[in-house]
Amino acid sequence: MIRDPAKFDCLLTQVRQFIHAECIPCEREVDESDEIPERIVDRMRALGLFGHSIPQAYGGAGLTTEELALVNLEVSQAAPAFRARFGGNTGIASESLVADGTPEQKQRYLPGLASGETTGCFALTETGAGSDATALSTKAEKNGDHYVITGAKRYITNAPIASLFTVFARSDPASRGASGISAFLIEKGTPGLDAGPACRKMGQHGSPVGEVILNQCRVPASAIIGGAAGQGFRTAMKALNKQRINLAGLCIGPAIRLVDEMVREARRRRQFDRVIAEFQMIQRMIAQSNTEVHAARALLLETARRRDQGADVTMEASMCKLFASEMCGRVADRAVQVFGGGGYMAGSPAEQFYRDVRLFRLYEGTSQIHLVNIARRTIALAEKGRP
Repeated sequence: MIRDPAKFDCLLTQVRQFIHAECIPCEREVDESDEIPERIVDRMRALGLFGHSIPQAYGGAGLTTEELALVNLEVSQAAPAFRARFGGNTGIASESLVADGTPEQKQRYLPGLASGETTGCFALTETGAGSDATALSTKAEKNGDHYVITGAKRYITNAPIASLFTVFARSDPASRGASGISAFLIEKGTPGLDAGPACRKMGQHGSPVGEVILNQCRVPASAIIGGAAGQGFRTAMKALNKQRINLAGLCIGPAIRLVDEMVREARRRRQFDRVIAEFQMIQRMIAQSNTEVHAARALLLETARRRDQGADVTMEASMCKLFASEMCGRVADRAVQVFGGGGYMAGSPAEQFYRDVRLFRLYEGTSQIHLVNIARRTIALAEKGRP
């Protein structure tokens, strides 16, 4: 659903120019320093990148699912760390508020998230609660009109730099599974909340990931998203379902970039007195990659349009994330092969993206978890007599 094609084309052009003129030339600096320069972050704020999916009433652009998918195809053609810097605000870190927040919570937090003044993070994962997110052990004990939260989260994107934490904890000690989990909005500086230093990672340097430690962290009951305890897991699933569509776009963008890099290298590099683009095996890798990119893009846009129409796309969102992340991994592997030994050397775009995109098959649900979810939903639909 493109609401105003002319206006949206201008936005895409602006984003594309920023990515190619300012972010891509800075990739190696970010990879080596593990930090995005503040001048780039300021440009992100000026361009409104932090608020693309946040409603216009709160200072965002209010992009539809399809519009956001097309933007994600552009922004992710630079190294993933760039989009990760603002992506939490315009994705998983704000979606819980947009979907289920009270009017007061939205007014208090969404404008800051939209402007980039506030950096948000989504603190769900724990040591024993990753794929099985309902197994979280972080507890929120009721104490008068407050809750006291104790536990630890890990692998949380932007935690070391976040100023607003969406923390999921079990508020009903008698509950099991998805029931009894609440989502809390906790501001940086709240006593008992500590975000550890950024962890060292294989790739996506410049995108800080760390732990969130909660030690008797006392917050008012009004900090619960939506104001009702026990609804946190439902809120998390709403955020994740949309984010999986977003993430599919973020997997396709790097693959688009890598196809371009493969073609450029194949036309430059010579073996046996010929450019390697003339060899059929090289052509096959390029053709396979470009075909898979187009297939993933078509699946993404179809799913985004159906979501904009109000359809339940829970299964299709899983399909998008699964197919696009696996596809991106295959394309990255072929890119290294086309670059040859140079593709294994630091400083090569093939080498960097090979490291960076490996994470896509792990977060927002591993490929194996998505296969299970897709199978279960497919069988359930068949039992109901639906295709």
